[in-house]
Amino acid sequence: MPCPDFHLSRRSAIRSLLGGSLIMPAVMSDLLAGGGAPSGVVPRRPLYDAKAKRVIFIYLTGGMSHVDSFDYKPDLERLGKQGGGKEKYLPPQWQFKARGQSGLQVSDLFPHIAGCADDLCVIRSMYGDHNNHAPATLGIHTGSFTVARPSIGSWVSFGLGTENQNLPSFVVLAPKMPYGGGLAWGADFLPGEHQGTRVVPGDEPVPNLKRSAPSGEIQQMELDLLAQYNRIHLGEAGRGSDPQLRARIQSYQTAFGMQMQMPEALDLSGESDATHRLYGLERGSTKGFAWQCLVARRLAERGVRFIELIDTGASGNWDAHSNIKSHEPLARNVDKPVAGLLRDLKSRGMLDDTLVVFTTEFGRTPKADGTTGRGHHCHAFTSWLVRRRKGRLRPRDD
Repeated sequence: MPCPDFHLSRRSAIRSLLGGSLIMPAVMSDLLAGGGAPSGVVPRRPLYDAKAKRVIFIYLTGGMSHVDSFDYKPDLERLGKQGGGKEKYLPPQWQFKARGQSGLQVSDLFPHIAGCADDLCVIRSMYGDHNNHAPATLGIHTGSFTVARPSIGSWVSFGLGTENQNLPSFVVLAPKMPYGGGLAWGADFLPGEHQGTRVVPGDEPVPNLKRSAPSGEIQQMELDLLAQYNRIHLGEAGRGSDPQLRARIQSYQTAFGMQMQMPEALDLSGESDATHRLYGLERGSTKGFAWQCLVARRLAERGVRFIELIDTGASGNWDAHSNIKSHEPLARNVDKPVAGLLRDLKSRGMLDDTLVVFTTEFGRTPKADGTTGRGHHCHAFTSWLVRRRKGRLRPRDD
């Protein structure tokens, strides 16, 4: 059968390529108009004025069980107790209770987050197209399960820029690499300066951050000289259109800015004992998910546009084929820090303009995998967001 004849315009091609990604209307308008990428990570206003100015994206790698945490299924409890059959249903392993004034059902797996129930918007209709970890991880981060595309953080950086030129617009706090590796925070065909900058909890979160020059003034002179040579190099033999070279040059200035402000952002010594207790963080510690959450709040305060916290699990990730009870220590590791982050943001008035996302790549099966485990389940799983105030999204007047 002959292939139907059709004309693919430039406009249609770009829409097709970008349609699976979360992209702001203003960015799409610029691309379709031929404006290309903005020069550097400069602040940009969106087409619509919205309350959220930044995103904190909490990602639990491995597949957290929705039916044991935020998606109460009374029938699953009933079917699980009946037992028998070739494929046995596994009832929820933690008790669900109605929480807060809203009556939101949250299990005892997350008792501290349950205390923030009235601030949450739980989405139980999430689904994906792939049941394997790496493709599903890319899917939740980029909208594509098969080919590399810019990550959600890169799109936000590209669309809105940064409020602080001395810090990256997109920071990833990750002790270990997730499934899919750095593609989860990559920029792909967007300019390289919009990819995530990884910060690793520990004694040296950002390698080589200490200044090597005797003073900032001398280092700035060195950078100015380097920039002069870079401009000459960029202008030779048509190199001006090379996006990788431009991103590499931009990275030197970004690194200089980080040397001035990132050490202060990562220094928690000035935080009160009460704040440390709120997050469940031992004073002086530079590791653990509590450290990631408190640093996330400090980066958000300092104008970082998109902050991702990746929990890969101190004792393994959230994959739970053999025993769903392995969720218990993993949940204990993130529960109090995440609740502390929400309460801290709220007490500082930042919850009104910070979008907090809590997600995983897929859920777990209602039926048992083996005896007490659960398999991968991409057909329905749960994420939650901080619930924002009601109100229509209005376009700008200008």
